[in-house]
This record gives sequence, C-alpha cells and structure tokens, in this order.
Amino acid sequence: MEYGQVRDISSGYLERSAEDQQSILRRETEDYLRSLILDDYPKRQACFWKRDYSSLEAFLQSVEPNRQRWTVALGSFQPEGDFEPEEEPFLEDTKVKAFWVSIRFARHLRCRAILALPKKGKKTKLPLVIAQHGISSNPERVMGFLDGPNYYHAYGYQLAAAGYAVMAPQHLTGLERRRYQRLALLLGATLAGLEVSKLKRFLDYLGTRREVDPERIAMWGISLGGYYTLLSLPVEPRIKLGICCAFFNHRLEKMIVDDPRYSCFLSTEEEHIFIPGWLREFRDADLISLICPRPFLIQTGKADGVSWWPWVVREFQQAKTHYEKLGLADRFQLDLHSGGHEIRYESGLAFLKKWL
Repeated sequence: MEYGQVRDISSGYLERSAEDQQSILRRETEDYLRSLILDDYPKRQACFWKRDYSSLEAFLQSVEPNRQRWTVALGSFQPEGDFEPEEEPFLEDTKVKAFWVSIRFARHLRCRAILALPKKGKKTKLPLVIAQHGISSNPERVMGFLDGPNYYHAYGYQLAAAGYAVMAPQHLTGLERRRYQRLALLLGATLAGLEVSKLKRFLDYLGTRREVDPERIAMWGISLGGYYTLLSLPVEPRIKLGICCAFFNHRLEKMIVDDPRYSCFLSTEEEHIFIPGWLREFRDADLISLICPRPFLIQTGKADGVSWWPWVVREFQQAKTHYEKLGLADRFQLDLHSGGHEIRYESGLAFLKKWL
C-alpha cells in the first residue's frame, strides 16, 4: 500500500483493537499500582517510620511526625459556637436511663448520640464507653433494639447496667456515604475526618457533664464502628482504651486484593473507606503504634467474611511488637473466636474492668 492511502479496515476490527489496547492498559495500570502498594510498602515503612523504643517518652516523640501526617490524611473540621444541647427520652427501666442527646457542631450540622447511664451505682463520676455502631446500622442496635441477628448482644445496654456511662453516636451509613466523601475530598479532607471531628466535639461536651469522668474514656466499635475506633484513637488522646471488633485486618490485602476468603474493598462501592495516603505508611499494625501504649483489644471471628483470620493473626503479631519492645505486651490482646461478625461482650467487659 502506497504512502497516503487509507487501509480498508472494518469498524468491527477497529473496535476490537481499541478494546484490546484498553484491556492491556487497564491490567498494566492495576498491576503497577498494586505492586507499589504491596511490594514497596516495606521500603516506605523504612522511610516514614523512625521508631525509638529506648523509652516510652522517646517512642512517643519518634512517632509524632506520623501522627501529624495521619491527622492531615483524615482532615479535620472546626466546630462553631456553643453546644446548644437538646435531650429527648429514649428508654428507662430499673437498670438504665437513656436519652438522645443532640449538640451543635457547626452551622446547621448537629451531632447526635444515645447517652445511657446506670440507674444505680456510685455517686462518683462514671467511666465512659463510646459504643460505635457499624455499617447500615444505628445507635438503637447498640442498645439492644432492631438487632434481629443479635450481632450487638445489646452491649451498650449491658455496659450501662454494669455501671458505665455509654455514648452511642450516630454516623452516616449506607452507600450514600460516597456522596459526602466526595464533598469532603474537595475540601482536602474525608468523611472519616468529619466523623472524628464530631466525636471530638462530643467529648468536649461530655467533659462539661457531671456524670462522666473525663480521665476514663474508652471506645468500642463493631465493623464500621471498629473502623472509627482504629482511626480515632491515634488522633484523640482523651480516649484511653480501644476495642476494635470485626475490622482490624491485614490492611494491604483487604483493601486491594480480591480473594474468596474475605471481602475486598476495591471491588465494593464503599468509596468512603479510601483515605488518601492510608497505604503509604499506615497499615493496621502501624496505626496501632500511634495508639500504643494505651490498652487495645481486637475481637475477630473466624467465621467473619470481612477477614481471613490467619492474616489477622499475622497483623496482630506484627502490631504487638510495639508493645513488647516497651515491656507492655499485656496491654494489647486478641480475642480470636469461632463466631462471626459480632460483639464479644464478656471479653470486652473483662478488658474494660482491667484497664479503664
């Protein structure tokens, strides 16, 4: 064919050729990005983490730059004005009195939670447990309502009956979260950053209430609530203890590697979970080093499809080295059980009694 002549090529061939080119480009791109995340993570760890275990003070100082970068990754939002609290009764029986509390965050946005208190007990200020619900759920389930499968085991109610003040915050659930994640990203922040900022605002408010001991605050969340527990403690020092149920994971694989043994976030529509810079340096074992030396319990069910439990054990063992090197191994524990995606009330209560 002479130069300048147009080759007679069918449109079907052109379409197939163009799709083939896109196919290889897609696979090459995913392979490249996946390789950067998985294969190069150890190099980034060596670059970004300079932990010093010579003393607890030295350790905390050495991880402070990472804590600041995690704070930036989440993003933060500033509250405005007075709390303007409002209360509405929720339940009352012989053991517990609970009510909805609403406080102003900023402009027209309010923070809402169920606050439950024991009816009987000491007259002194009570230890507080932030009981965080999971995805497609609500604070009512924390208190034992609307929970047909009994994933929650009414742990919020049980804790209040056992003598704790319990706050069950309400956060956004459902796939529509991606809409608010996109809005937050346009501000250089994340939906998680907004939820953590609202939690901080609630702690500011609870510090003004006579029932709550501000020096004895724990957070115990399941699923998406476990996500907020793991994300919040590194940036909120007022929370002295954490219990992460049905979320702690081998984060690299969980986020980007499809596997029939667990669900992978890359193949879901849960856009809110993708925090810019998360897998640059903050896999779960590394986030734990921003929580250390505070006591932390992980609850994982072998039958829970959100994780493949041998990998959870591996991540736990890596995370525990931070506590071990500081002589504090008993503060970091794993409750690995044969159940599924559910609260383990007895082990959580024992952990609270020991450390809070």
